[in-house]
Amino acid sequence: QVQLVESGGGLVQAGGSLRLSCAASGRSLSSYGMGWFRQAPGKEREFVAGITRIGVTTYYANSVKARFTISRDNAKNTVYLQLNSLKPEDTAVYYCAASSTLYYSAYYSQSRRYDYWGQGTQVTVSS
Repeated sequence: QVQLVESGGGLVQAGGSLRLSCAASGRSLSSYGMGWFRQAPGKEREFVAGITRIGVTTYYANSVKARFTISRDNAKNTVYLQLNSLKPEDTAVYYCAASSTLYYSAYYSQSRRYDYWGQGTQVTVSS
């Protein structure tokens, strides 16, 4: 059992940046692959970024490549998502998720593979 709490969301102007954090408790994150997902009103939840257990490999949705960076610090039991060059279409609730069964790279982008989810943090980008 692991609890995840996101923070760092807010309101920014287009072109600005935010740094989201996902703090874990209950268990060490070293046993989990991690992912960030987002969901806008009226839309399905979509994959944003993923990272393997020790951070050797990262994965990104095409829509955020070259703009977002996922990282982790297992010593701090925290995962981060750096959002740069933000666009209005990035506006959504961003969720952190953890899984111990991400056996294949394709699994990272599939929300059903994740067992634990945070409460979400709102990111709003004004035009």
